[in-house]
Amino acid sequence: MSKEKDSDDLMIPDGWKPPGPCTKEDNPHGMVSESAFAILFPKYREQYLQECWSVVKKDLKDMGIIAEMDVIEGTLSVKTTRKCYDPYAIIKARDIIKLLARSVPYEQARRLLEDDAACDIIKISGMVSSKARFVKRRTRLIGPDGSTLKAIELLTRCYVTVQGNTVSAIGPYKGLAEVRKITEDCMNNIHPIYNIKTLMIKQELMKNPKLKDANWDKFLPKFKKTHQKKRSKPFKIRKKKDYTPFPPPMPLSKVDKELESGEYFMKQKDRNRKRKAEQIQKSEEISRERQKQNRAKPFIPPVEPEHKRKKVETAPARVDVDSLKEKIKASMKKKKVTKVK
Repeated sequence: MSKEKDSDDLMIPDGWKPPGPCTKEDNPHGMVSESAFAILFPKYREQYLQECWSVVKKDLKDMGIIAEMDVIEGTLSVKTTRKCYDPYAIIKARDIIKLLARSVPYEQARRLLEDDAACDIIKISGMVSSKARFVKRRTRLIGPDGSTLKAIELLTRCYVTVQGNTVSAIGPYKGLAEVRKITEDCMNNIHPIYNIKTLMIKQELMKNPKLKDANWDKFLPKFKKTHQKKRSKPFKIRKKKDYTPFPPPMPLSKVDKELESGEYFMKQKDRNRKRKAEQIQKSEEISRERQKQNRAKPFIPPVEPEHKRKKVETAPARVDVDSLKEKIKASMKKKKVTKVK
């Protein structure tokens, strides 16, 4: 009986929600020590941050956090004050400035101020060794015109952005786990469509209350990897060369060849004359060979097509002599009858 009671106590009732957010009444004295975080932002985000920074400061000031932006050093910083009552607020503020530096709009980043939302920044640069493969798999995650990314957002209820070497996601904790799994599988050469299909089936199964506590393995698709076998090349037997203790002779350099021929001691004009004469001699030899080939062309007989020989019917090897005698006798009788008439 005690085990059944324990299992009933562990079950979460339907419609249950966690208690509300932290208020000033929960922590009237504020924070004892000050904590601060700072992060660098790229130059191209400066204009957008200057436009929305007043809104960011106002939202964080209500929670007792001071936000500062240094344009010269390119840093965003947040720190707590004595008025801060929520101990987790500084972590939320740190995540907000991280997302703002990674090209996430503030309309989506401010969702972190709620207790139900969280963020996850996935580093994908070190998962693939080749840069070309990394770019291909990153574009595969986005999809044509962002269709794959949109499908992931709808199924996981998370806002996802791919920027440079990171993937940023904002949403519920379950959705963030799914987004991380899809991105890691995509970087490991597993297409996101397989995980999208399983998520769609899971959502349909969740609607059925009868299958709430059942095993879903039989409903989910099972995908297998297919490895294409490489063509095996024929094995070549290499013959061993005869061993010689002496190294091979060094090839002659250009200067050595000129010294042998005597061209090294000639003047530049004489060298040019000699080279021109060699070129003329080569061209004359080539023209002679062509003339010979053109002259010999009319004497070359054309290739005649091969005619197929007809098969001659051969007589049978054995002849029936008796049947031939009977035929001859019959023909002789007919001739005698015709003469008598």
